[in-house]
Amino acid sequence: MYISESFIPILKNNPSEAKIKSHQLMLRVGMIKQSSSGIYSWLPLGLKVMKKIEQIVREEQNKIGAQEILMPTIQSSEIWKESGRYEDYGEEMLRIKDRQNREMLYGPTNEELVTDIFRSSVKSYKSLPQLLYHIQWKFRDEIRPRFGIMRCREFFMKDAYSFDINDEEALFSYNKFFLSYLKTFKRLDLVAIPMAADTGPIGGNLSHEFIILADTGESKIYTDKRIFEVNSDGSKLDKKSLNNLRNKFEKFYSVTDEKFNKEEFEKKVIKENRLITKGIEVGHIFYFGDKYSKPMNCSVDLPEGKKDFVKMGSYGIGVSRLVGAIIEAKYNETEEIMKWPISVSPYDISIIPIVNKNDKSTLEKAKRINTELEKNNIESLIDDTDENFSSKIKKMNLIGIPFQIIIGKQIDDDFIEFKELGKNSKKVKLSEIIKIIKKQKEKN
Repeated sequence: MYISESFIPILKNNPSEAKIKSHQLMLRVGMIKQSSSGIYSWLPLGLKVMKKIEQIVREEQNKIGAQEILMPTIQSSEIWKESGRYEDYGEEMLRIKDRQNREMLYGPTNEELVTDIFRSSVKSYKSLPQLLYHIQWKFRDEIRPRFGIMRCREFFMKDAYSFDINDEEALFSYNKFFLSYLKTFKRLDLVAIPMAADTGPIGGNLSHEFIILADTGESKIYTDKRIFEVNSDGSKLDKKSLNNLRNKFEKFYSVTDEKFNKEEFEKKVIKENRLITKGIEVGHIFYFGDKYSKPMNCSVDLPEGKKDFVKMGSYGIGVSRLVGAIIEAKYNETEEIMKWPISVSPYDISIIPIVNKNDKSTLEKAKRINTELEKNNIESLIDDTDENFSSKIKKMNLIGIPFQIIIGKQIDDDFIEFKELGKNSKKVKLSEIIKIIKKQKEKN
């Protein structure tokens, strides 16, 4: 793709209304544009990143046996009244009426709707467990939306729901998602720590937030530093392995501010291992038993001929929020460089030819290189503008594509100037560049 043909509306300076780095950068490099307070249009560059995150989330959900569905954004108020949450949810819920004067709402979450789907279709314990998920837009009418997509009103989210016959099986499902989330965030090159958290309006008595460390985070966290050394690699999808995995993490004190107890923290964590900092929530999982199935009469036939309400959990990942979270985690303030993980970068590599009005040889070489990259399924962004070299470099550093090819006046057919963001450039053959990028992509 050529920059001259791309819709990437880059701003010269950071917008004054943006207070944190992700908001500044996403507006400046043309990833998003504000439509109204807390609502954004996603432009090509931002959408490419978000769609790659979405696909990684989808793949990891599929691996644990979750099945994808798609529920509507607009829901009937009747099922929310049935569960008892319609009045309790508060002013964050956008309530509307259709032309028949029926009460509707823009879904902030989907526990009621998915329960209604399940109860109309599944009648026997033999069909359990069921893990269902969808990736859809949500709306919560935040009283004070801020920080761009990090705390907005309309957002893109993956939410999943588990249905099980009893508590033991339900906790097995819970642990499957626990592992799935660890693997998802690892593929995004994020260190996300599971922390005991408050259940909030979702309800239940078991919940974990997955937090990445960031000074701009809204969550205050208290943890034992040793939790960062826990290794989740090699965990299997059986009850014992998953239970052991969760125990490894829960051995170390790690909570968000809602669950913090100073006396307990100081008792369980020696001083040199204490960490009090801020973080960004990137995922949240809940187990709430029959909180929704009971009032909504969602039951199944048991082996002994009785009926019982299914046990449920819900599991959310903010797909659009992750775009901003990755920026907050990866942006280098000192060098003004944003380096996307290769797994979600909008392009795999940028090609920066020094173009002279009277000499197009560097641009021609860029085209030849791009042809070879395309043959190897490597996507590039070519800066074919007539800007000066320093402006091009600064622009590409902000866009954050992790690898660069620089083509200067001294054109060598065998060796090319190649650079990974944040590192020194080197002269290598194109075949070697292709190997490096393909190896990086295969890791994810």
